[in-house]
Amino acid sequence: MKILVADDHRLIVEAVKAKLSELEGGVTFVLALTVAEIFANASDDLDLAVIDLNMPGAEGHSHIDELRRLYPNLPVIVLSGDDHTDVMRSALESGVLGFIPKAYSPEIMISAVRLVLAGGVYVPPMMLSALAPGVVVGAAKPQPWPAAQPAHGEDVELAAEARTLAHLRNVLTERQVEVLRLLSQGKPNKLIGRSLGISEGTVKIHLAAIFRALNVRNRTEAVLAAQVLTAVA
Repeated sequence: MKILVADDHRLIVEAVKAKLSELEGGVTFVLALTVAEIFANASDDLDLAVIDLNMPGAEGHSHIDELRRLYPNLPVIVLSGDDHTDVMRSALESGVLGFIPKAYSPEIMISAVRLVLAGGVYVPPMMLSALAPGVVVGAAKPQPWPAAQPAHGEDVELAAEARTLAHLRNVLTERQVEVLRLLSQGKPNKLIGRSLGISEGTVKIHLAAIFRALNVRNRTEAVLAAQVLTAVA
């Protein structure tokens, strides 16, 4: 496997390289610290590209658009210190297969990369309720966004949330879906319990049931599995 890692901070490049080396034995890397280096080092034999949005030579995400134009079959994941939903939305609209905020842990990053390499799309949990109906999380390729959006952004969020909940109800109970929704927002057990009017112990029981139902081992994998279910249910 050959992976392009592009970021203007050498420390981040090396950290990403070290973590992604765990994907399998014999992973090789192409490194780029500027946009010019991305295009100088990119090639047809790349299996994945993990690219920063803001780096020398970048104008918005035009460098990512150009890379995708030159190598249309190359899976591209954005790694960015900007975690505003508008930025994430714009990147996902452009056709990248994942958006990983730099504030996330190395474990979440490698889980997201595995999802993309398996044919899925990684969307940060904070975006789950903000996706427009045309975006299919976990699909082999992002679907086009509809030409016309509802007049109110609130309507978009409600439609996306309704679709997600309908899919999750195929495998989870109503209360488990509520717990998973709050879990996806990054809430700890105590706040989940307070929001739902149940004890922290009861939250743990629900989480154990969610993990079994989704066949996952922890909170991060539960959120990722929920994303995939929105596409395959």
